[in-house]
Amino acid sequence: MATVTRDLQCSPAAVLAVLADGWSYATWVVGTSRIRAVESSWPEPGARVLHSFGVWPAVIDDETVVRSWDPERGIELTARGWPAGEARVAISVRARPGGGSSVRIAEDAVRGPGTLVPRPLRTALLVPRNTETLRRLAHLAERRTS
Repeated sequence: MATVTRDLQCSPAAVLAVLADGWSYATWVVGTSRIRAVESSWPEPGARVLHSFGVWPAVIDDETVVRSWDPERGIELTARGWPAGEARVAISVRARPGGGSSVRIAEDAVRGPGTLVPRPLRTALLVPRNTETLRRLAHLAERRTS
């Protein structure tokens, strides 16, 4: 799995509040261009965010499904992006000694053509993307506490 960690200047609760807001998904997930719907049970397991990715006019509709949600520790998702396939994404949040939080995102392809890409190349593509994803998540979460 491609893994990226970032320290944030906000509480874990602020980060988890962003993750619990399905409508914010397109703001922090790199590549997502819009949200079409969020099921009212989000972020409970099985709930979906219906999103689109790509740049107009080449926009593709797909979805992300919650695999697990711990309101004190993080979320695990199955992110669909066909025709590339599906990825498993785990985002964990923990308090840092002295204040703030540390957020870790781990992602890898689990189904579809993306699994045919050699792991080192997948990692080389996912790490920069998820570095930016965590930067965006940090902006949203830190703004909640400023």
